[in-house]
Amino acid sequence: MGDLGEEHLARMTTARTRELGHELHLARKRANLKATAVAEELGWSPGKLSKLERGWRQTSDWDYGVLLGKLGADQATRARIQQITAESDIGHFIRTFDGGLPDSLLCLSIHERSALTMCTYEPIVIHGLLQTEAYARTVINPEGIYPTDRHDQLVAARMQRQEMLGGPHSPEAVFYIHEAALGNKIGSDRIMHDQMMRLAFMCEWARLSPRVIPRKGRGSGYLAVGFSLMTFTKPIKPVAHSDTDVASVFTEDDKSIELYRRKQKALAELALDAEQSRLMFAQWADVYDRREDCDAQGSDLAQEQLQQPRGDQLR
Repeated sequence: MGDLGEEHLARMTTARTRELGHELHLARKRANLKATAVAEELGWSPGKLSKLERGWRQTSDWDYGVLLGKLGADQATRARIQQITAESDIGHFIRTFDGGLPDSLLCLSIHERSALTMCTYEPIVIHGLLQTEAYARTVINPEGIYPTDRHDQLVAARMQRQEMLGGPHSPEAVFYIHEAALGNKIGSDRIMHDQMMRLAFMCEWARLSPRVIPRKGRGSGYLAVGFSLMTFTKPIKPVAHSDTDVASVFTEDDKSIELYRRKQKALAELALDAEQSRLMFAQWADVYDRREDCDAQGSDLAQEQLQQPRGDQLR
């Protein structure tokens, strides 16, 4: 493939090629080799390797094999890269968790960290990027199937993933949370109280806006399935993803992105504003605090008499 102008190459980049490029970059870093030295030994121009690592171009299977050999890549790395290179850019692809969770997906992390904006919706649980450690620990292992060390690794991966929200280049992020997720008790009342307080505090963050979709509000078919829509510096196209129990589906197909933009608009119209959402989180925190007190006192009657907040009263 001959060298093309940078702008044209940027238009050619896709979520898949960026993931591929980052895998190559990580393999070179693990080998502790400089890009210029690798390119020189392979007889490549420095620009060729740079474009490969940035996802701006692709090359032949032979070149990939030679490069990975030079880098001393292990079998797991070779298998991942071979899988990615074998895929076609059709606008959609799947990444399985392989016994883990979406937090460990390279394709997800590199796009979340480079996004300009992010719109996310979860219908029944608090999104992983907003979870307290105690909430994450409970929701990740609901049946206790993970041994302690594996459980700790998964929780640590989620906490590390959250770091992208607090950095100087964090995306402008809106998280739509259905009120059903606030009432879905994960673990203890104390865990839920602390999670509600964290969400209330997050309403004060400069580049992050948690917004509640009230249970008593107008319904919509768009509320059924969670998703995340990320945008980037032009000319890189938007990328959306949604999770199943075992895999994430990524898409940058134009028609699919338009669907997610319609969902984004609908959610904005259904949601409480920032201050109303903060009040809702605070009210739910109070509910869980009082429930914990009632549990300590052993009063079932008092538990039943606790009134849950109503989103329609906040409008």
